[in-house]
Amino acid sequence: MDDIVVSPEWLAARLDDEDVVVVDVRDAWEFDGIGHVPGAVNVPFDEFRSEAGDEGMLPGADAWRELMSAAGVDAADALVAYDDTNGVFAARFLVTALAYGHRDLHLLDGDYSAWAREHPTTTEATERPRTDYEVREPVRDPFVDYGTVRELVAAASDGDDAGREDDGPDGPDVDAGDDRDVVVLDTREKREWAEGHLPGAVQLDWREFVDEGTRGLRPDDELAAVLAEHGVTPGTRVLLYCNTARRISHTFVVLTHLGYDHVSFYEGSLADWTARGGPVERAGNGADDADGDGAEDGDED
Repeated sequence: MDDIVVSPEWLAARLDDEDVVVVDVRDAWEFDGIGHVPGAVNVPFDEFRSEAGDEGMLPGADAWRELMSAAGVDAADALVAYDDTNGVFAARFLVTALAYGHRDLHLLDGDYSAWAREHPTTTEATERPRTDYEVREPVRDPFVDYGTVRELVAAASDGDDAGREDDGPDGPDVDAGDDRDVVVLDTREKREWAEGHLPGAVQLDWREFVDEGTRGLRPDDELAAVLAEHGVTPGTRVLLYCNTARRISHTFVVLTHLGYDHVSFYEGSLADWTARGGPVERAGNGADDADGDGAEDGDED
């Protein structure tokens, strides 16, 4: 499989490939009125986010199956997602697809505005025949639940990854004999982190990975340098969280792109943590029992 992050040139060369499905996750009015990548299908962000589905904001297998079937997506297709917000909404689509077993997933480097600078766009409707989409078990399952997160937070605080031996279907194995460093990475803004965060969490705004000029990712060496400055190297076990798992989706794609394999994705994120009474720290203070203050959605999640 090609890199999870693909260039506009890569996509432009494959627009006529029937097995490559381009997914625009912007609102319908943007897709129809402003324009879109030729051949793209529209699956708006709000349609694959739901508090009534599976854990966190996952929509549920039945809802996902219907969305993909209606969009004309087959489980064997290569999906290339984009938005017009530096890829953060599109990354959430890809993580959702990963959760329901899709294999061939890609983020368009940049976004619609970046694409439109040098490549054709259209307002013509895209018609793909309906499919019978198959939801499968994920090949890669980075998702972790509250119990595993508590163990990883404790391991990060102690400097000793003493996780349980088998995390089963709720997430990747956390080997008790694994002596990797654990970094709990909070991808929200510094203000949000200060208001309340998981104990020991390191703050790294997901926007640090974005090149403002290209609207896509910064060069790989710069991405790696930013991560290293925050204690994350290829051998580090990373626990990702934000408020409701949108922003960490972008960081997850970045880490996957760089080949960082030891990544745990907290789908419930801070909203779940505080709802379950998990302790939070505030800037200048120690850990308290959660009172919900740190889980406010604010501008970004």
